Parts: sequence; C-alpha cells; structure tokens
Amino acid sequence: MSSLVRHVTFDCSDAYALARFWADALDGSLADDDLPGDPEALVTAPGTALLFVIVADAKTAKNRVHLDLQPQDRTRDEEVERLLSLGATVAGDHRNPDGTGWVTMTDPEGNEFCVERSAAERKA
Repeated sequence: MSSLVRHVTFDCSDAYALARFWADALDGSLADDDLPGDPEALVTAPGTALLFVIVADAKTAKNRVHLDLQPQDRTRDEEVERLLSLGATVAGDHRNPDGTGWVTMTDPEGNEFCVERSAAERKA
C-alpha cells in the first residue's frame, strides 16, 4: 500500500490563531487540547487535516504549495466575501466576465490559497 497524506503542515508564527482562521474558513474544528500559545494546532475538516506549527522564520516568498478551495453551499463570490470577513485578503483577482476564473487570497499570515467556482457554478 502507498502512503497517505495525513495532514498538510503550515509553518507559522501563531499556530493557534492561524488554526482558528482555517477552522472557521473550512467549517472545521481544532483539537480539544489545542490552546493559545501552543507550539502547534491541528484543524480537522471534512476531507482534510491541517497542522500549524510555530517556526521562528518569517514567510519571505510565495508558497510552493497552496490550497484550492471549492465552496460547497455558496458561490465563489459569496465565499470570497465570507473569507474576507474572517481576516483573509485578496492577493489576485482572476475572475473573468464569463464567470470562470478564481480568486487568489492570503490567510492572516500571508499564506496564499485560491477560491474556485462551486460545482453548481461549473455546471451552469
């Protein structure tokens, strides 16, 4: 049997705060024993697990790997607005007049991720 991805790990300066953002963004939850100030925090959400680990080095370049989010119960544009209200920022708007495209965003520590169209929008 081949290996499985157990979780995707993010280096960060505040594991709990960044995990809290992603738990809210993905409608997930933090592990019961994760508390502010802990050196790591684990988020579980449907289909994924994200681990946040404090490191001393600051982020200095674009991510080599990033998450692509696909909204399940709202449109891409509604999801972008929701994520903005949670503390994300828009880094690049790649939406096209015909409705295709995506939005590149950053989380509160500057990690890039993209928001794609929902499955319903892809069928329209």
